[in-house]
Amino acid sequence: MQITSLVTGGAGFIGSHVARHLLALRHQVIILDDLSGGFTSNVPQGAIFIEGSITDTTLINEIFAQHHIDYIYHLAAYAAEGLSHFIRKFNYENNLIGSINLINAAVNNNIKKFIFTSSIAVYGTQELPLKELQKPQPEDPYGIAKYAIEMDLDNAHKMFGLDYIIFRPHNVYGPGQNIGDKYRNVVGIFMNQISKGEPLTIFGDGNQTRAFTYIDDVAPYIAASYAFAKADNQIFNIGADTENTVNDLAKEVGVAMEREVTINHLEQREEVVHAYADHSKFTEIFSPKPATTLAQGLQETAKWVTQHGARESGTFDPIEITKNLPKSWQ
Repeated sequence: MQITSLVTGGAGFIGSHVARHLLALRHQVIILDDLSGGFTSNVPQGAIFIEGSITDTTLINEIFAQHHIDYIYHLAAYAAEGLSHFIRKFNYENNLIGSINLINAAVNNNIKKFIFTSSIAVYGTQELPLKELQKPQPEDPYGIAKYAIEMDLDNAHKMFGLDYIIFRPHNVYGPGQNIGDKYRNVVGIFMNQISKGEPLTIFGDGNQTRAFTYIDDVAPYIAASYAFAKADNQIFNIGADTENTVNDLAKEVGVAMEREVTINHLEQREEVVHAYADHSKFTEIFSPKPATTLAQGLQETAKWVTQHGARESGTFDPIEITKNLPKSWQ
């Protein structure tokens, strides 16, 4: 019997990789994406592509009326965490209200499972490594929206029996990333700057730590999770186990791109300084293969960037709050 999965954000970075893996698992894949951060070139061959937004309830209802959808993979989001302070209305309308539209449709159409890509942004600043049992304390509107969706999914499960799986990935990079987005995804930003012969820009002293995660260590497991009954109604951190400073990342990106790099340190912005997670719960359920090293992942990403070239960085419009906006974003 044909399994049909709806992938929101499927023309974006992580979403397109998840869609590709679902096709390999012989799902019929329907992609809904408004192309605000994705590209039609990312849509894998064999998927049904619908251009539109999760904020469009009429469109969502039409999709469910026309297709018998078994699973929802919800990856659509404007994931510029730092910028979310300055686009609060946009953030909540697109990331939170749009998600609620999908949860409503999931309940009304008896979806088998709702698989949601959240973020470790929900944790905020806490004891490291971050663990699923810690109570989230998000420090920016992006993380607040993600946590609200997590809570709503739990409520929908208790009230209506909607099963879900929540993944909290972090700092994912790899081929297909929108390297032209200057507000998010530091690996892509660095590689785009190198491609354009520009210095690498780092907010603050560069001693912030993150665990940078290659896409192939995330997307296959999100795609296959629908078949893991033990994962139902659970939350999983997913990503790399090894943390690096942003300064170290800059050096590694230079090596992968085979370029000498210079660094321009900008004024420190408001952000969590150290964020990396424990993945023992994910490992116990999903038994993942050995992770890609940072050097290996950056080399594969650099190959793709070299083939496709630099992209121009657009400016988000409209910014809702300009107070305390970093100068490089003005």
